[in-house]
Amino acid sequence: MSALHPGAHVLACPTRWSDVDENGHINNARLVGYVQEGIYDLFRHHATAVRESLFPSGFIIARHEIDYLEQVHHRPEPLSVRLSVERIGRSSAHVEVNVCREPLIFMRARTVVVARDRESGRSRKLSQSERRFLSGFMPESPRVDAVAPTAPPSGSPQWVPARAGGPATARRTRRRCRASAA
Repeated sequence: MSALHPGAHVLACPTRWSDVDENGHINNARLVGYVQEGIYDLFRHHATAVRESLFPSGFIIARHEIDYLEQVHHRPEPLSVRLSVERIGRSSAHVEVNVCREPLIFMRARTVVVARDRESGRSRKLSQSERRFLSGFMPESPRVDAVAPTAPPSGSPQWVPARAGGPATARRTRRRCRASAA
């Protein structure tokens, strides 16, 4: 857990020159790789997960929902990949991942991670130890995410009504890197 972001798991991820695309910024596919590295680090390399042999058959990424908020460029200082657990289901955890360099968030992902049964290759129920471990990464005050708010909360993107049959969209404003629970 991070002293700056209590309740979050933070992985320092260096960027590499080979991550840069022809537009001069880190390629979007490589950014997804940072998200996956953060998830793997939390579920397989965290000291508690290793000590208690959690997720013995691994896990499956069932879903990624990604918002690219800013371009990120290769620099010597690493990116922070900050993970917090938003919700714990029967067999899954909904994880929010922020890729940032203080004070900016470059990318936000919401990822569904599902516990896997080794024999069947299908999902399995989370154990009590796994639930306890994951709950340690939940924000102290639960967030309520509305499906389609009529007025966005302070600091949220401004919702724009749908055009002729299209879905509502959000205008993204420059984001500041902050604790997920904020």
